[in-house]
Amino acid sequence: MSKLTLGSYPHMLGFEQLERLLERTAKTGNEGYPPFNIEQTSDYSYRITLAVAGFAEEDLSITVEDRQLVIRGRQGDDGSERVFLHRGIAARQFQRSFVLADGVEVGEAIMENGLLHVDLSRSRPEVVVQTIQIKKG
Repeated sequence: MSKLTLGSYPHMLGFEQLERLLERTAKTGNEGYPPFNIEQTSDYSYRITLAVAGFAEEDLSITVEDRQLVIRGRQGDDGSERVFLHRGIAARQFQRSFVLADGVEVGEAIMENGLLHVDLSRSRPEVVVQTIQIKKG
């Protein structure tokens, strides 16, 4: 059985990067923590919201690495000698990755009531019409 790729279609030229992007997205393997929402706030903007209750701003980092938005959370050890009878609030570290399309830029990040909002914007596509001159051979 052969693997079907976008390069297998003769009319789909230059889509190898899209194929790599899809493979990378499938490999992110996010486990579901923390939960998140993605909403479209206008025709050219989006907002990712992560539920990060218990994390302070200094416990979180947001980076863009190779067109991939990476949000990490790591709570520092508070050093207290607390004894828990029940510990139901997760205090684990996390990493969430979102693959960004070309033209999508990360805007501001806002922490509000235990929710981390990350705003994204996409540049408006330009309509390009190009005429190619035919030369005699």
